[in-house]
Amino acid sequence: MSAEAQAVLAMPPMQSPGYPPLDDLDGWRTLIADHDRTIGATLSARAADAPVRTEELDLGPFRVHDITPIDLSTDDDRVYLDIHGGAFIYGAGEACRAMAVGTATRAGIRVWAVDYRMPPDHPFPAALDDCLATYRALLEECQPERIVVGGSSAGGNLAAALILRARDEGLPLPAGAVLKTPVVDLTESGDSIQTNLGLDPLLPRRSMPAFLLYAAGHDLKNPYVSPLFGDFTKGFVSTILTTGTRDLLLSDSVRMHRALRAAGVDAHLHVTEAGGHGGFFGMAPEDDAIQREIRQFVDSSTGWRSKF
Repeated sequence: MSAEAQAVLAMPPMQSPGYPPLDDLDGWRTLIADHDRTIGATLSARAADAPVRTEELDLGPFRVHDITPIDLSTDDDRVYLDIHGGAFIYGAGEACRAMAVGTATRAGIRVWAVDYRMPPDHPFPAALDDCLATYRALLEECQPERIVVGGSSAGGNLAAALILRARDEGLPLPAGAVLKTPVVDLTESGDSIQTNLGLDPLLPRRSMPAFLLYAAGHDLKNPYVSPLFGDFTKGFVSTILTTGTRDLLLSDSVRMHRALRAAGVDAHLHVTEAGGHGGFFGMAPEDDAIQREIRQFVDSSTGWRSKF
């Protein structure tokens, strides 16, 4: 392990307030607003000087942030459809835009970031509906083989669910999927939910209350809720999955990889030694190595000659 990674592991675990009761909707709204205000300000400051151009697209009940690196090659017509994480409840507004700026600069690609609707006011299937509507809009101006869909954590769930739903509705599928430590099993039945509890620097506890708020009474094994339970033999796209040995959701990535491989899907799993759900927060060479793998995957999936 690098010295930087060791320093991250030496930090105190991330602290966060407990979840309100499921029926305390005002309590959830307050929790979410406080979190997004703090995180949004922090991420916005980091993205302030990024060399990108940003536009906002209005798709009715939600927005999409269209972000283009200013040094992007004029012949690069690819788009990365970015779906933010945050346990299905966090990451709206400025946080969504700022995270997508990071995706655009690291991947060297134009990004459409979906600022999708979330609980408690908009539970499942609102977020998935918004992601599908964004994908449909993107198909009107971009060939599917030039599109990659990706997301982290809950965003990885929605990216996988989007591909399943697009397939089931007869839409052309994108060139590839980037699933960064995805939440693909909302039943929390994976082994690492037990074995890594207390070891993950970012996730100090389980997220079942947020999952139940999101699912809003729907079966947690519904493939659009928990993509792990989907039928991948009907078709899926080339996929890269990333996780770490201390990730509370390590088992989600491992089992998703095995399910894809069992169905004959081209799937690549990258596991970082001692990495948690957030890797090393972008502060270690290990994070850079994973990002290189992702960028190379995006380039190869879309037929772009990598310059990275």
